[in-house]
Amino acid sequence: MRSDRERLQDILEAIAQIERYATQGQAIFQQEELIQVWIVHHLQIIGEASSALSETFTNQYSEVAWAEIVAFRNILVHEYFRVNLEIAWRIVERDLPDLKSQVEAILQQRENEHG
Repeated sequence: MRSDRERLQDILEAIAQIERYATQGQAIFQQEELIQVWIVHHLQIIGEASSALSETFTNQYSEVAWAEIVAFRNILVHEYFRVNLEIAWRIVERDLPDLKSQVEAILQQRENEHG
């Protein structure tokens, strides 16, 4: 079983993968199906990793919108025909930078506490 720390690393890796192509901008994202699939896939990974975090961990770091992240993942996986690319792009632009900062800060804090 993967630890919470490993799950956080998974989230950061998925964000890095999204950033590789998101830098090309929304117009390219809207035009290129492969980039859409790439980004949506990595958003699913973020949601899956978030859903696997321990309850103790998510309660300790309740400032992160874990439930919303998991809910969006559920839409992506179970209701893929409803995926709205505008919403996906908005998440990439508006929410991922904050999530990245939060996860990096949590990892740094835990590293400082546990050496």
